[in-house]
Amino acid sequence: MEKSRRGVQLAFSLLFGLWLPCCLTQTTPSNAASATPTPSPSPQSLAERLKVRLTGYPRKHNEGRVELFYKGEWGTICDDDFSIANANVLCRQLGFVSATGWTHSAKYGKGQGKIWLDNVLCNGGEKSIEFCKSRGWGNSDCTHDEDAGVVCKDERIPGFVDSNVIDAHVDENKVEEVRLRPVVVTAKKKLPITEGVVEVKFKEGWAQICDVGWTIKNTRVVCGMLGFPHERKVNRNFYKHLKKRAAEKVSRPKVNVSAGGRLYLERQKNHFHIHSVACTGTEIHLAACPLEFNKPNATSTCEGGMAAVVSCMPGPLFMQNSGMKKKLKTSSNVRLKGGARLGEGRVEVLKDNEWGTVCDDRWNLQSASVVCRELGFGSAKEALTGARMGQGMGPIYMNEVKCLGQEKSIWNCPFKNISSEDCQHMEDAAVRCNIPYMGLENTIRLTGGRTRYEGRLEVLGSDSNGTESWGLICGENWSTTEAMVACRQLGLGYANQGLQETWYWDGSNVTEMVMSGVKCTGSEMSLSQCQHHKTVNCQKAAAKFSAGVICSETASDLILDAPLVQQTVYIEDRPLHMLYCAAEEDCLSKSAAKANWPYGHRRLLRFSSQIHNIGRADFKPKAGRHSWVWHACHGHYHSMNIFTHYDLLNANGTKVAEGHKASFCLEDTDCQEGVSKRYECANFGDQGITVGCWDLYRHDIDCQWIDITDVKPGNYIMQIVINPDHEVAESDFTNNAMKCNCKYDGHRIWFHNCHVGDAFSEEAERRFEKYPGQLNNQIS
Repeated sequence: MEKSRRGVQLAFSLLFGLWLPCCLTQTTPSNAASATPTPSPSPQSLAERLKVRLTGYPRKHNEGRVELFYKGEWGTICDDDFSIANANVLCRQLGFVSATGWTHSAKYGKGQGKIWLDNVLCNGGEKSIEFCKSRGWGNSDCTHDEDAGVVCKDERIPGFVDSNVIDAHVDENKVEEVRLRPVVVTAKKKLPITEGVVEVKFKEGWAQICDVGWTIKNTRVVCGMLGFPHERKVNRNFYKHLKKRAAEKVSRPKVNVSAGGRLYLERQKNHFHIHSVACTGTEIHLAACPLEFNKPNATSTCEGGMAAVVSCMPGPLFMQNSGMKKKLKTSSNVRLKGGARLGEGRVEVLKDNEWGTVCDDRWNLQSASVVCRELGFGSAKEALTGARMGQGMGPIYMNEVKCLGQEKSIWNCPFKNISSEDCQHMEDAAVRCNIPYMGLENTIRLTGGRTRYEGRLEVLGSDSNGTESWGLICGENWSTTEAMVACRQLGLGYANQGLQETWYWDGSNVTEMVMSGVKCTGSEMSLSQCQHHKTVNCQKAAAKFSAGVICSETASDLILDAPLVQQTVYIEDRPLHMLYCAAEEDCLSKSAAKANWPYGHRRLLRFSSQIHNIGRADFKPKAGRHSWVWHACHGHYHSMNIFTHYDLLNANGTKVAEGHKASFCLEDTDCQEGVSKRYECANFGDQGITVGCWDLYRHDIDCQWIDITDVKPGNYIMQIVINPDHEVAESDFTNNAMKCNCKYDGHRIWFHNCHVGDAFSEEAERRFEKYPGQLNNQIS
């Protein structure tokens, strides 16, 4: 049956398991089966008052799937006819002042048991959801795919007391944190921990799960939570043998335990909190599985079993065995872009050798988890909507993706093909995946900064005796690229700046340089994975010349409109007497200096370039206004010395011509609907490019060209690179280059296959680069 849907799907997310039950003084309606939405309250005792809670995954205290406790059973509300008025009533019942939104389609995961209410219609002023019109208690034609959720304003009603006071014992049965305790405990843990006893946070400590009836599906869920894409079977008899040995307090002659190592099972107290787990394997959190908890006085019983043990298979990034790492391959047709941290980003998929995005309609944690596992991470922590990780620029390939959770690839999930009318890039879907704990953030720290996001870098090292101590990194050749890795390792997002001297941050007594010559690609998980000198070699070894960083949660991301370049290219023979201003700004090739000015002309390859900021922060020049350069010829200030390179390359990659556009005047030419311009060059105005805006350099303005006067006819590659020296931080530098196939016959010029540098598959890019030498006669 076709069902009505109203409201806005929100991109808020929360961690699983927290709920806020609420006792009310209002009455509870009887179990009416009428299809006509009518309220039917009836008085009940204090013990039977209606309770409301928020649950689901991910977890925040003010968001989640709505569940009602009625007739001794928890159940959900269907999203049919749900509205912000309904959400306001429920949020007030939960002790919040109001709602900021609501979610549909089981945004926080599917509930279990009854769907208590359907077609709920509140006017917003009711004191309880029970006083709103509905089909009646338990009368619904929905499935749990349609469970409703709410997002409450994070402001509590003064003096509100929730029913945790009355139902405190239920609170003990939350499952929020899960960990693996290795069976063999050694002096130094080897990370990540992939195998061990499953423990759940309980009261002030940790408790085990009884493994009677434990299945590989349960293991899959636990592994996913801990950042691992795959699960492995455990030799249960082996662990029973260990338990028996531990109980007898004898050594294990056949098990290799390092010096100082000891059996965890020997000291465990068999404190079982959960005695039954029945996951389907598609859940993204253990709390989403049916669980049976031991009664408060029976927490040590597990007849016929022992503590549940799981073994997980890490993804290639986290695999210690180099041989296994080569065998494990992540997907080549799915990737994440624009994320500040490992395992997060905008979801992009490959089709017909070109990358595109996924629309966020019906985007949920099951689909997000398929993507995460496909890429070698665990299950999804968050399924983000509304281009929370920036907007893509290419095609949008998928809409209404409906994964069940067990698929090996998002391409195996049902989805709809879409048109530009169905979805825009402001609806691009993104994910945050669970990743294994590696402890990398413990080997690096910042000191002396004004905030936790900045400071001088110190790294933890050890001498020949194994003594650990903190030391500095030499600032020579330290750049934004290395700072990107450091900020990622610290869990502080993007690099805003990489600093080569930090004399103004004198925050500690560490003075010894322990690392130099650091050279990163930008994709590494830690600085230790970057190239660096085997022995410290720093010309300026004083502590004030040590490396530092300024990190940020957001960053800009510039990208060129490749089709516009292709559409606007042409050749102009421009008289020299019209090029004095351009020559002054060094926009012509070197041979122009020997021309017979003002007679003759220069042949110019002209085109328009439109530079979009699709990131999450404005792009602003690094240099302050005091250092901008005034160009009287063009009547404006230039804020960056080098902003763009224009190059014409031959088949072997050698430059045959280049654009000498020294610097740009950055401003917002135009913006997306609803976005206001913030930057304008005129009258010494602020310079930059706002998020959601673009700076257009038309083909007919000075220096928007390459001087090809000396170029011979032939096939070439046209290349444009924005922010080539990474002078200003961006979330993604891989999309800063744009390339086109170019054919020049001496009179006319053609561009085709224009694309951003990372828009094609590796195979398509290899074919593209062979073009100049192999396709000489393709264009006539």
